[in-house]
Amino acid sequence: MKNIYKICFTVSSLFLLALTSCTDDFLERPPLDVPVDANFYKTDQQVLAGSALLYNQVWFQYNSNASWSLGDFRGGSAVSLYNHKDMVRFNTTANTQVNYDTWKAFFNVIAQSNTFIVNVQKYAGPDVNPTLIKQTVAEARFMRAAAYSMLTMNYGAVPIITNNFTLVGDTTQVRNTSESVWKFITKDLRAAAEDLPEAGLQKGRVSKWAAEGMLARTYLTRAGIGKTEGSRNQVFLDSTKYYADRVINQSGAKLQPKYADLFLTKNENNSESLFALQWVFTGKWSSSTNTTVSDLAYSPSIANGDGFGGDFTASWWMLSKYEGIEKVSGEPSIMKGRTIDQRLKASYMLPGAHYPEITQTLETGDQELRFPYNSGDKISYASIKKYVVGKTQDNDGLAAYQSYEINTYMLRFAEMYLLYAEAALGNQTSTSDAKAMSYFNMVHTRAGLNAVTDPLTWQKIFDERIIEFSMEGQSWYDLVRLHYYNPQKAYDIISNQDRAAFYITPDRIPDPNSWTFTKTSYETVRNYPANAGNFLIPIPATELSQAPNLRKQPVDYYAGK
Repeated sequence: MKNIYKICFTVSSLFLLALTSCTDDFLERPPLDVPVDANFYKTDQQVLAGSALLYNQVWFQYNSNASWSLGDFRGGSAVSLYNHKDMVRFNTTANTQVNYDTWKAFFNVIAQSNTFIVNVQKYAGPDVNPTLIKQTVAEARFMRAAAYSMLTMNYGAVPIITNNFTLVGDTTQVRNTSESVWKFITKDLRAAAEDLPEAGLQKGRVSKWAAEGMLARTYLTRAGIGKTEGSRNQVFLDSTKYYADRVINQSGAKLQPKYADLFLTKNENNSESLFALQWVFTGKWSSSTNTTVSDLAYSPSIANGDGFGGDFTASWWMLSKYEGIEKVSGEPSIMKGRTIDQRLKASYMLPGAHYPEITQTLETGDQELRFPYNSGDKISYASIKKYVVGKTQDNDGLAAYQSYEINTYMLRFAEMYLLYAEAALGNQTSTSDAKAMSYFNMVHTRAGLNAVTDPLTWQKIFDERIIEFSMEGQSWYDLVRLHYYNPQKAYDIISNQDRAAFYITPDRIPDPNSWTFTKTSYETVRNYPANAGNFLIPIPATELSQAPNLRKQPVDYYAGK
């Protein structure tokens, strides 16, 4: 499938490819990033090339910022100590640039998906296989549903749009209720599951099982919408179990043996990947390539002249979740521990940690990366490791300045196990359900930990999700899912998240065995109390000025239909 993306990139003149086409009125204009020529879509190959853009370019804006600044910084699993304060400190307003970029990113995916659906059905020639048309339309509906799920979890009521061409000049567009948006998402995913093949059309494309996996996630989320505090819809919980179990037992997907191997370029599109954004190495910045690695890497010394994430770090709260790191009795500002959980080293770098797969350039020459420790520093960082893949020579040539090929996971098979476990727990305080315990431990023991034998609780499953998917843009959405049915618990979690700086001291250098974590004494604000306002990002002011009907009360999309 990477070849299809490369073809798309080299013949971009056919597609009028330019993300600049998404101007301030992008909600009203048909996007120009997809093939719209009536002479296109005349062969199966052209249809595949057109739909291939739905796997990278349309997600570029999401991947380059919203995925981690919203998904992880706002969620509290990681922080930026000096930048991205909008998300870390919940300072997002209607005029915040990252807010506009996030809104635009999701609606770009929706608009591109809509345009593909309209164009392929309108312009496909007689030589195109009708089954292929149905399957690629299903891919577009899958993408639209994925974007809408994140959009409504951040903004609540949003407009449901299925044809951007009909919006030109239309000033009556209003928002639709969150409940009807979720119903729309479910319909799209059920249609995708019905029409997608059991194996993707090409390696890296979504399949029936990806759609059913997204349905499992969707039903778990919907189970809490509109419910009283602490309760969830049992029918939707049962649907979560149904779809998760089908993917587990019928898809052929399986966990990768080593967690760290999931995040190596050479292992993309592995057996655990159900849905991943498919980036292409272009050798330079482009909307087809993965530029996020540039933002996450802590220094140019381990990248390719880029590496802008020097102030990114795991949060104190995040590190406290890992087995082997414990609070010191009587010392609330100190933690000590070892990296028992293999996911810690694969997600964050601690001082002295050794990564032989990454080349580090020093004044004395190149060496295998040993994350630096400077005893004179006032603060230390547990810098981001996940998706940081190193230099050109570390990736068989598939890495350069702001151009990396490594895919971005959007849905992994591991999540199916945890979705089932949480749905089996349901509205109980704990469960010893044998299948739920077994599924939970499939994920837990892969990290090198002993199997859990005590009954599962919501907190145990939540912590496992936070650890398993840290820096994969999931933490915030786990909190939003909780907020739907137990808002006070979500407020309590966020209000107690320590999002400030700390110091990390290894027991020895090189090759440390343990670390001591000490909170800085000079920061007076370490937590940010949460309330309902944190869970509803305001619609960007620029959108409200151009589409004033978005200020009106939302309506049920399906009313009268």
